[in-house]
Amino acid sequence: MSMLIDALGTVHQPYVVNAGAAAEPRIVSLVPSITELVCELGLSPCLVGRTGFCIHPKSVVQTIPKIGGTKDVNIEKIRKLAPTHLIVNIDENEKPTVEALAKFIPHVIVTHPLVPRDNLALYQLLGGIFAAQERAQELCNQFETAYAALDPAPASSQQVVYCIWQDPWMTVSRDTYIAAMLALIGWQTWSPPNSILRYPGFQWTSAMQHPIDRVLLSTEPYRFTESHVDALEKQLGLPVQLVDGEMLSWYGSRAIAGLQYLKQLSVQ
Repeated sequence: MSMLIDALGTVHQPYVVNAGAAAEPRIVSLVPSITELVCELGLSPCLVGRTGFCIHPKSVVQTIPKIGGTKDVNIEKIRKLAPTHLIVNIDENEKPTVEALAKFIPHVIVTHPLVPRDNLALYQLLGGIFAAQERAQELCNQFETAYAALDPAPASSQQVVYCIWQDPWMTVSRDTYIAAMLALIGWQTWSPPNSILRYPGFQWTSAMQHPIDRVLLSTEPYRFTESHVDALEKQLGLPVQLVDGEMLSWYGSRAIAGLQYLKQLSVQ
């Protein structure tokens, strides 16, 4: 069995349940897409806490206690849940919060997928820790099938602006998971050239000085709608398209459907 190493290089041991020493793991997830993955691995009975943004699968998570948001968690509420494991993400959770929780939660699993194929290691990491290797391998197989169905050499490259927020307008840099997903179909994300931020703000006057082929408005974290599409198309004179933010930004088990969604986008 390969070593179980998380995004910070921490080596984790399989959590072994036995009558003499350990009960079932008690997992708190502060990452919506990871919460969904934990459930897909068959571990929902072990989930004792989630954020209010952990909404999938709805029928399962609605019975799991909320402990705040991804960045404003209720530390004392989590303490009372007595978790054995905490699952976090480098982009989505605040480091001081994680450090505070690590003082009383024995095992902290840090995730940080940067490209779609990182999901394979993520499935195997959680499957290995929580004795769900068989289901993890099934997810790996499903991912590989969806990945192989994409055109390995997209017919044409497009420059896109992927918007995640307005007032102020914000986009994604090319070193993000979202950008790596879009690159699979030849869509290259534009971001301010001099910015070192992964999710930089920008001005349309600056963006329009570059050869932009289309603008993508994501349904999350800002809830862009078709009315935003219509208004921005009139303002810019460019094609503007509403895209499913969960399909393009959620890693974990959702990434499998995300790859299938990408294939649909590529022919539009």
